[in-house]
Amino acid sequence: MSLQSDTENEIPALTVEIARAAFPNGNIYMRLRDEMGMLFKDEQFEQLYSQCGQPAEAPWRLSLITLMQFMEDLTDRQAADAVRGRIDWKYALGLALDDKGFHYSV
Repeated sequence: MSLQSDTENEIPALTVEIARAAFPNGNIYMRLRDEMGMLFKDEQFEQLYSQCGQPAEAPWRLSLITLMQFMEDLTDRQAADAVRGRIDWKYALGLALDDKGFHYSV
């Protein structure tokens, strides 16, 4: 796997709109993103990746997913499902609502 830096830090507008409608007062994950912004940067993980090969998932997202997974005591499969199906997680991860997520083995 190779590191393809994900410089897109903006949350898609539709994700923001729907998340704010679903959670008018926000929640822990939305506040985490709003107040702390990007907790991790891809550059922090550069030495762990090859210079060639198939692009990897953004390491900053995987790190945040691992943190959120721990907070909810989720299995890898449950965390992958949360990325696919939860609006608040998509908001925190800066994903479009139609993002398909990733395989739990990642």
